[in-house]
Amino acid sequence: MNDRRKLKLKKFYFHPVTVFLFLTFIVMILSGLLCVFQTQATYNEINIISKELDPTLITIDNLLSFDGIKYIISNAVKNFLSFGPLGTLLVSLLGITIAEGTGFIETISKRHISKIPNNMITFIVLFVATISSLINEVGYAILIPIVALVYFINKRNPILGIVTSFCGVSFGYGVSIFVGSMEVSLMNYTQNAARLIDENIHISLTSNLIFIIIASIIISIVGTIVIEKIIAPKIGKYKREDEFSKTEQYRVINLEEEEQKSIEKNKNEKRGLRFALVVSIVVLLSFIYSLIPNLPFSGMLLDMKETTYVNQLFGENSYFQDSFTYLVSIVLILSGIAYGIGSRSIKNDKEIIENASKKYANLGSLFILIFVVSQFIAVFRKSNIGMIITAWLANLLEHLSFTGIPLIIITLLLIAISNLFLTSPTSKWMIFSPVVVPMFMQSNISPQFAQIIMRVGDSMTKGYTPMLASFVLYIGYLNIYNLHKEKPYTIRNSLKLIRPYFLIISLTWILLIVGWYLIGLPIGPGVSPTL
Repeated sequence: MNDRRKLKLKKFYFHPVTVFLFLTFIVMILSGLLCVFQTQATYNEINIISKELDPTLITIDNLLSFDGIKYIISNAVKNFLSFGPLGTLLVSLLGITIAEGTGFIETISKRHISKIPNNMITFIVLFVATISSLINEVGYAILIPIVALVYFINKRNPILGIVTSFCGVSFGYGVSIFVGSMEVSLMNYTQNAARLIDENIHISLTSNLIFIIIASIIISIVGTIVIEKIIAPKIGKYKREDEFSKTEQYRVINLEEEEQKSIEKNKNEKRGLRFALVVSIVVLLSFIYSLIPNLPFSGMLLDMKETTYVNQLFGENSYFQDSFTYLVSIVLILSGIAYGIGSRSIKNDKEIIENASKKYANLGSLFILIFVVSQFIAVFRKSNIGMIITAWLANLLEHLSFTGIPLIIITLLLIAISNLFLTSPTSKWMIFSPVVVPMFMQSNISPQFAQIIMRVGDSMTKGYTPMLASFVLYIGYLNIYNLHKEKPYTIRNSLKLIRPYFLIISLTWILLIVGWYLIGLPIGPGVSPTL
């Protein structure tokens, strides 16, 4: 009997760097084709002085033209250096690598975090990640590397930690436990659009406060269930590299000597943690003092040109918002050094720098990926394709005659779809608000609730598009901790990892919005979903 053997073709995996290069060329070709067909869109922009709508025309910027190619070549370095995730990542890694190099993070992880149940850790990570949008997108650069490291130290799959932190920041973006940068950036557009119907209306910064507090808790609870019950079993356990080459080794152990070393190590670690705690408290108190206005030498991190405290804290020129990643890094650096001195894990400054430098060894591929992605994002934005698609969707909504719940759901879905191509909430709301807010008000729905629809639609698909700049940190860290280098995480399988979370959280958002509207719960102090 002849054996019949099936010929199996070996799968070939493109590295994400190659994929993003390919996508960049596709965008260039697409911009050229759309320019030939004179693709364009018009959206209405609110004239604050005349209180009228001024039509704004958007056309495709042809990147296959002489000027387009000239732009790509001449702005490559600028696009890379001004790429948001690069700066925040480098600054956050300063603190993380020093804190890791001195043993501070490892000791906290093993002595304290390891004692917390897995589902509780998942909830904490998701909740912290969700409310991190209080200060724009700093959560990606800070949480992804820290959570991955903590999971790795505690022998839990760091891939799961990366997925958890990324999902928490992305799919909960825009909800928090306090008003933040999202309110400051969206409120003016909402108010100007509302005044097209009612000239005397006022939108306060706290108009969404009740909703975002409750939503942040609900989304974190549902997300914990999805991570623990669906995603964690699929990802499985993490087999560390040292376990692949583990062999049996025998050595004579002096039990008394080993016990003495353990006692000494335990004593040093406790002393190091005490040192770190004292330094952390002092540094944090000094930061808090710098956020209190009108005290001697205080208010250093506030923009005192603003009239309200929220704007001083989260306004466009806020020193606190701009320096938050650096502040976190300073806390980690000083706490790590204090721990190293107390635990005697470091002897001098050269050892600190040397230990921290070793932690950068595996980040080379990530920086290459960031460079390529920064060019892709810049080319796509320059083409105006995302703006035109968003304008088309806003115009489509304007021509639909829905009211009540159908209007809420279709608006939510159209904003979510547009977010796949235009991830900036401010840019989307600039286009959608003159359409959405008046339509909602004419259907007896408050403009404050319309703003909630905007922020929910933005968060529903935020993590499910490679157009998101911080997506590069997610896919980059997946490949750093990937043990099978011949099978890198691509855009496709990195999205596949988070698909269950994306689908279930999207459904949760829709049910939460519809239920809130039907019950008529207040969304902020003195503000309801209806007028």
